[in-house]
Amino acid sequence: MFNFKTIMGATLASTLLAGGALAADEVTLQLKWVTQAQFAGYYVALEKGFYTEEDLDVTIKPGGPDIAPTQVIAGGGADVVIDWMPSALAAREKGLPLVNIAQPFKSSGMMLTCLKESGVATPEDFPGHTLGVWFYGNEYPFLSWMAHLGIPTEGGTDGVEVLKQGFNVDPLLQKQAACISTMTYNEYWQVIDAGISPDDLITFKYEDQGVATLEDGLYVMEANLADEAFKDKMVRFVKASMKGWKYAEENPDEAAEIVLEYDETGAQTETHQKRMMGEVAKLTAGSDGSLDEADYQRTVDTLLAGGSDPVITKAPEGAWTHEITDAALK
Repeated sequence: MFNFKTIMGATLASTLLAGGALAADEVTLQLKWVTQAQFAGYYVALEKGFYTEEDLDVTIKPGGPDIAPTQVIAGGGADVVIDWMPSALAAREKGLPLVNIAQPFKSSGMMLTCLKESGVATPEDFPGHTLGVWFYGNEYPFLSWMAHLGIPTEGGTDGVEVLKQGFNVDPLLQKQAACISTMTYNEYWQVIDAGISPDDLITFKYEDQGVATLEDGLYVMEANLADEAFKDKMVRFVKASMKGWKYAEENPDEAAEIVLEYDETGAQTETHQKRMMGEVAKLTAGSDGSLDEADYQRTVDTLLAGGSDPVITKAPEGAWTHEITDAALK
């Protein structure tokens, strides 16, 4: 096995067979965010040769604050992308025919983290406060939650002021917002590492609030699923990826170390990535990669119940398939 690491990600070279080089099938995966343990299963599959075993040459392209997976796949820059279902369904309704072919993440890690001193103790205390929210497709779960609560998002005493939050925790540390968006495996721990005690915080997990929507799924363009060769590649890709995820769950420290090897920015720390992997494993636990129809329906119902401005306006059709995972899990 030969490993090549490029500035755009990582690709595994073709396997040499029968005295000659037979080209493996190429697959480009676009991540939702930068190289970190959130995507450990894919890097493990790459490093351990699981993709090579399936005759695949996989390139992993890291994301970033200015990279939207939906735009990348729409432009032909990836075969498959990782995205949250609210973003994917919103894009589908707007004309980008994305299809969920696998769902490695079973649970949501999204939450709002608030300073107790702000006076926010329950969701009913949100009105009159400023809340930090991620955008670029990540705002949809928050907007749906506020719609469920009947809280306007245009400010005022009866509403909340939405602060367009960067992908950091500065608004909370600088007390620009009473609460900010965090993930159980990432930003929450950045707040803790900044010196704020857990006793000084209150968190609201979307799972606990009954408004959790599916995160980190694998999406492809619908038209490509009419191509038998493409479907075959995706079956092998999902099979190897889920093997990577289960290995990562069982060997979290090793998985985190593999992720660090592929982080060309050098921005990640071993402590943070090992902690992140431990938390991410809780979200992938219980998933064999196939989409749970009840989880899908819950996500759709949550997005539809958005008051006068729902994330999606009608139940999607053809937004997911079990065809790939059924074949991959045989």
